Amino acid sequence: MNTTNTINFGDVFKSSFLDKIGGISAMDMIIALGLAFVLGLFIMTVYKKTFTGVMYSSSFSVALMALTLITTLIILAVTSNIVLSLGMVGALSIVRFRSAIKEPIDIAFLFWSISGGIVLGAGLIPLAIFGSIFIGIVLVLFVNKKTNETPYIMVVNCEGDKCEKDVLDIINNRVQKYLIKSKTVSKYNGIELTVEIRLKEVTTDFINELSYIEGVSNVVMVSYNGDYMA
Repeated sequence: MNTTNTINFGDVFKSSFLDKIGGISAMDMIIALGLAFVLGLFIMTVYKKTFTGVMYSSSFSVALMALTLITTLIILAVTSNIVLSLGMVGALSIVRFRSAIKEPIDIAFLFWSISGGIVLGAGLIPLAIFGSIFIGIVLVLFVNKKTNETPYIMVVNCEGDKCEKDVLDIINNRVQKYLIKSKTVSKYNGIELTVEIRLKEVTTDFINELSYIEGVSNVVMVSYNGDYMA
């Protein structure tokens, strides 16, 4: 006696989608994406609090949150289906990102967002939460930490050897240490000194003293990190 099995699409939909989506329960998926959203907001907040660049980019901070969500979604898909994971790896291997990273610390935030999404997608929720809290505290403490060791570049335009000596004497007495990076001598524009300095205290009063020296026409000081000036 042959029995014909009738497939009910509604039952299949309920069992495969409402109960489990690709091998992952709907509740687990909602929890993972919800936590990824909260973690992304936390990373956005830390980025805003620790930003020290010239111009804050709100689109980049939103991208950090989006990266956490997208990475979590990818890991959920990869861990639920082996065939899908192979296809996903092949698809992602052809993606190329060419957006320039202006601040070195931005790389840490990008990697943090991706790592948080990976850990959440893998189901290691305590590690993702406590690890992110620890990372956020460390970044807030150290990125915004003010120190006298911050290097500065100072450019002084002066005339004559005596004026140059007076400038270097004041710099030697008022800063912790200094190093002459370059010296340009022009018949028409005089002497231009470029000096890297480390301050004894967080004060720039000696810049005013330098400007009062006879023969000094211009004094400029900017913070310097070795790659860019701001």
